[in-house]
Amino acid sequence: MEDEVKISARGVQVYYEDKQAIKNVDVKIQDKTVTAFIGPSGCGKSTFLRCLNRMNDTISICRVEGEILLEGQNIYHPDVDPVQLRAKVGMVFQKPNPFPKSIYENVAYGPRIHGLFESKSDLDEIVEMVLRRAALWEEVKDRLSEPGTGLSGGQQQRLCIARAIATRPEVLLMDEPCSALDPIATAQIEELIADLKENFCVVIVTHSMQQAARVSNKTAFFHLGDLVEYGETEELFVRPTDPRTESYISGKIG
Repeated sequence: MEDEVKISARGVQVYYEDKQAIKNVDVKIQDKTVTAFIGPSGCGKSTFLRCLNRMNDTISICRVEGEILLEGQNIYHPDVDPVQLRAKVGMVFQKPNPFPKSIYENVAYGPRIHGLFESKSDLDEIVEMVLRRAALWEEVKDRLSEPGTGLSGGQQQRLCIARAIATRPEVLLMDEPCSALDPIATAQIEELIADLKENFCVVIVTHSMQQAARVSNKTAFFHLGDLVEYGETEELFVRPTDPRTESYISGKIG
């Protein structure tokens, strides 16, 4: 159904100075769904992900063309404030990067900046709710004043997810969120992703095809800057329509 489309990209091209990293990508990403971007290293999947919350604006040599609509609004329109946009389109990075603050303040940071609460008890409630949603509350509720950097890698990544969803975003972008984690922490994050799609549009870049198969509903395969194929995850893995997808899935390229 058309009304479930959260993000539409049309004719998106990305250049780093003269080098083209993304070629003419058209894609529609649905709400309350996990969409995985897969492909070999350097194929453009992370570059395209970073277009969705204008993270590429921070790279001076990077130029983005085409349009990306979030619920029908072009996020590259001059009137759009990237800071406000990133409150709506949260991001979790490859390496857990908690702020050098307490666990509580890591989560409270976004709501403070964006004025999302009226009182201290309001903020306490947001922090607890978000940590519960990130499946971290039971582990940290007695040590909220301790530094977030003192947590284990997997806990730090869940804290970063909590921090990203504390601004009540509509979309959550994840750039290889498990690549620095052990298998147990990875399984916990994957379980969390399955829960998060109840409330968010989740887009994940992963180098692991197994992970894409486990967590996503839709998969987009990128190769050399092209979006080669996009569809239901199971369909794409079992019956790819493009020989390049077939080669990647069977391990011939990548």
